[in-house]
Amino acid sequence: MRNVKLYVAAILAVATSLAVFSCGNKNKQSDGKYNKDLDSSTREELNSIASGDDMLKGDLKNKTIKWMSTWDINPDSSGKNVPIELALFQERYGGNIKFYKVDWDNRYEKLTAAINAGEGIDFFPAGDMDAFPKGAVRGMFTPVDDYVDFQSPLWTDVKDVNDSLKWNGNHYVTVVSVTGDNCAVIYNKDTVAEAGLKDPAELYKNGNWNWNTFEDMLLKFVDTDNNKFGIDGWWFEFGLMNTTGVPPVTVENQKLVCNIGDPSMERVQNYLYDLYNKNCIAIGVGDYGWTDKPSYIGEGKLLFYPCGLYQFYCEPSQWKKAFGENAFFVPMPKDPDSDAYYIPTGMDAYVMVRNGQNPEGVARYLDCKRYTLLNNDVRAISDDQMFKDYGWTQEMVDMKNSMEDLAAANPTFDFSKGVSTDCGKLLDSNLRASARGTAWSETYASIAPTVELYIKEVNDNPIAYKDGDVKEN
Repeated sequence: MRNVKLYVAAILAVATSLAVFSCGNKNKQSDGKYNKDLDSSTREELNSIASGDDMLKGDLKNKTIKWMSTWDINPDSSGKNVPIELALFQERYGGNIKFYKVDWDNRYEKLTAAINAGEGIDFFPAGDMDAFPKGAVRGMFTPVDDYVDFQSPLWTDVKDVNDSLKWNGNHYVTVVSVTGDNCAVIYNKDTVAEAGLKDPAELYKNGNWNWNTFEDMLLKFVDTDNNKFGIDGWWFEFGLMNTTGVPPVTVENQKLVCNIGDPSMERVQNYLYDLYNKNCIAIGVGDYGWTDKPSYIGEGKLLFYPCGLYQFYCEPSQWKKAFGENAFFVPMPKDPDSDAYYIPTGMDAYVMVRNGQNPEGVARYLDCKRYTLLNNDVRAISDDQMFKDYGWTQEMVDMKNSMEDLAAANPTFDFSKGVSTDCGKLLDSNLRASARGTAWSETYASIAPTVELYIKEVNDNPIAYKDGDVKEN
């Protein structure tokens, strides 16, 4: 058995900090070098489209909304242009976003301090899946029901998803869209071809991309004595867990539900245990060490690097440097025993911060995000940015769209990190232990009672802090 404590320490020290990075590091402040903007003709087109459509209603007296996050919505060091939804917000409402940068490790501490100091931060990301319901319980966030009309044409497509995440009778999270880009299998087509293996994209297209073909490719490729490694990265364990369609923790009927005792969890944990024993997992094993090596993908030394597609939301020189000229991606492989094709489901989602100074402005910005998805002319402009700014091919766009379709068809949100900080750490470390040689029966017996207690505490006190200072945990 491997030293699980060492693995836990590595996860806490590395994975949490890496989770917020895209190519070029989203934590870097923007400067003049990266202040890209849309050309005037594109802005004029957006203005014409928005002004002629009554789906975007009202005006704003306060034009500024305050955004706290590890990443900037405005142009940043990734090389992105002004996002189309931000340009719409600027053109239709004269709005702008003021960015309050925080580091991953101190973001909740900084948010708590800002709320208690009355700084008027307006909104915060919920897509990291650790803000909800924790932030509602702790008094950090406020219901959005007075500001976002989920009955309106802009929001009806995602009304059911938003309703499914009600908490204590209110909407605290505003889900703009269900996303399928949380965790994809990144690989290099040249590496696969040179190894004489079938392209995962072809396997996926033909309905043959599943745990079995995934493992078969690994077994044929891995030869650690000759620097041929299988799986690297910090996201594959939960990525595979969520392909069962039964995430470790879900929200159902406004209550948290613990699913770690479900038979599907035992099945996927046994699969991870087998991958470990068959030498398919690279990171943390032997001389490979605890530092991930994405460049090994392009160098032909590594087969799979499961990670979020944010790795490709940057200038092509950056993602090609990381993964090679012929890098590509597919969804996580299908669980062959599941009733549908489930993948790790994310959400483009936001929470309104308690005592924010401009909730109306946030609502209008989120309306612009919805409008970008619904209006075909605007969406075409947005899709074109993927080609111009990120150097994507049509094949990449088609694959991403296919992943979005999978997620939308079967949304299964994992709130393992949203119970509480302590519960999130416990689950994050221990649910990975099978991939480090610890039998699932041992792990389950050691954590199940504690996890159930954490969840019961939240369910019994859905809004634990109603008045006074916000509590950070």
